[in-house]
Amino acid sequence: MGENGDTEIIEHHVDEEMEKKRILRSHGSSFMESVTPSERDGHSSTQSSHRLLAYSDALISIIATVMILPVAHTKVQDNEELKESLQVLLTTKIAVYLMTFLIVTVAWAAHIRLFQVIERIDDCLALLNLACMMLITFLPYTFSLMATFPENILGILLFCACVMVLGFIQAVIVVYGFSRPFLLNDQIQVSENQVFYKHHILKVIMRVPIMCFFASIFSFIFFQMSYVILAIVIFLPYISQSLKWCRSKAIGQVEETPDSMLFYTYHPNEPLSKERVEAFSDGVFAIVATLLILDICEDNVPDPVMVQKQYGGSLVAALQNYGPEYLAYFGSFATVALLWFVHHSLFLHVTRTTRFMGLLNTFSLAFVGGLPLAYQLTHEFPRNSRNELEAIQISCVIIFFAGVFQLAIWVAALFSERETLHPYVRYGGREHAFMLAKLALYPCVALGTFFLTCILSKFSASIFHLMEITVPFAFLLLRLLVRGGLTLLRLIFCPDGPETRSALEEEEEEARMPFNTIIT
Repeated sequence: MGENGDTEIIEHHVDEEMEKKRILRSHGSSFMESVTPSERDGHSSTQSSHRLLAYSDALISIIATVMILPVAHTKVQDNEELKESLQVLLTTKIAVYLMTFLIVTVAWAAHIRLFQVIERIDDCLALLNLACMMLITFLPYTFSLMATFPENILGILLFCACVMVLGFIQAVIVVYGFSRPFLLNDQIQVSENQVFYKHHILKVIMRVPIMCFFASIFSFIFFQMSYVILAIVIFLPYISQSLKWCRSKAIGQVEETPDSMLFYTYHPNEPLSKERVEAFSDGVFAIVATLLILDICEDNVPDPVMVQKQYGGSLVAALQNYGPEYLAYFGSFATVALLWFVHHSLFLHVTRTTRFMGLLNTFSLAFVGGLPLAYQLTHEFPRNSRNELEAIQISCVIIFFAGVFQLAIWVAALFSERETLHPYVRYGGREHAFMLAKLALYPCVALGTFFLTCILSKFSASIFHLMEITVPFAFLLLRLLVRGGLTLLRLIFCPDGPETRSALEEEEEEARMPFNTIIT
């Protein structure tokens, strides 16, 4: 898209902001008249919710990620078959990790939606939010009980009790926020349908606690049904939207809600806060990168007595035995860091996130959280053993899905690219091919490494570590490779076409048009 098209986008956003300010000014006098003197005094004690939300995102990302530790620290003996051990893990610890990650991210998404409605906080809201955080951080423990004692109903009852109390606190937050309208976002403040908003949001919030109440009742009668209901809780937004679509096909389109409400709609295109999606994702990547060093500090520091007796006091000689562990650590850290780099590059060009993009991001982060398990497995077994080959292939699968879900986020954004993507990376944009190559690099490399280890099983460890080392250099050369490939394709398919601009001219044009001016 040329400069004229970009200028139109900027002017469109400016017009929207001016219109919003005009509406707020026109409603300002009537709104302030409805605020009592005590509320005006309390208004000065309110504050922006940015720091509270940053704290909440950090806390939730830690809780969602650290559940991988019991999985990663499960020891598999050399004489055990890894496949058999993984079957046990998949039915217990890995299932707990995935379920916990999904449940915690569902709670986090609900937190996002709640504080998209309430944009300012006071002391009361801050304390209520801390109560919510306490309950969310307790959820992983309840799932550990459910996985360890699946036939004991205590774990189910504790989980359902936490969710019901959490729903009640969120309902209190909504009622309190609507009782002090200056805490709400601008769209609801100027709306004439505040009562409808409040009732609709309360109805949506209370669906999950009510379902958990029925799950707790079924736990006394037929506890397997309780797990089915809990699974429905995780995917409730998408089940609800599917049922709504079926109903619209059967009886026709349902009447629109007042103000064309964008909040609490269960629609896949419902907006989510891009800043909070980025903050939560950064937290997961940072924690995963930090968890990798814990095993180095714990397991790879030799005992002083052993160093003195076996190596004559030579610490260098003692540390040489840990060479594979160091190589696995640096390779795993590079993988986590580069996956974050790809995620950062993607969301740098995303202008608006949706619920469906958030779901794909959750799946990607769940596999990123599994990278400490991949690190643990790649140096756990003797060289050239069957277990080592299977461990490396499992690591390739984890890296593949972590990358392919990032690619899926971009593909989902392309379906509504005018609302969700920067013009540079839309179809036909000058950064489109480069972004595709950047997102597809890790899935392609991981898939290629998997098949190479199947063919050359004796060299599986060397192939995997070579992949980890060469991918960073591939990222450095990626832009040149993409431009060279596009030039070659033009020469093959359009030999008589107009001359393309040089790379230098493209860089100069990018410098003349600041990136941030178009993003905002």
